[in-house]
Amino acid sequence: MSIVIHHNPDCGTSRNVLDIIHAFAYEPTVIEYLQTGWTRQQLLGLFAAANLSPKDALRTSKSPAVELGLTRDDVTDDELLTAMVEHPVLVNRPIVCTAKGVALCRPSERVFDLLDVPSGKSYTKEDGEVIVAP
Repeated sequence: MSIVIHHNPDCGTSRNVLDIIHAFAYEPTVIEYLQTGWTRQQLLGLFAAANLSPKDALRTSKSPAVELGLTRDDVTDDELLTAMVEHPVLVNRPIVCTAKGVALCRPSERVFDLLDVPSGKSYTKEDGEVIVAP
């Protein structure tokens, strides 16, 4: 199965998702989006596939979203997309793409829906929490 993860290695959730993918014998393509950045078309495609709006995908903590005024009720999708292209950190992560679909994998156990992991298989996250595939 082909898997792509848009990953931030400084994010615990993103690290957990990448580790879950590896733990179940997958070798994904890892895109460190803070280094590569985003294009508007790429974001539009990912958001459409994941059934997310730009507002749904906006990272408001540990990002400049508030300082840039992006949490206001009157901010348009166009304004959010422009800001996300200029400031890649504004996109929440990780976003995982597989043949089964695309999802913003927060919490990290959402990735199970995108993988062929047998129900009941468990994984221990880096904080010690055990999560189980549905």
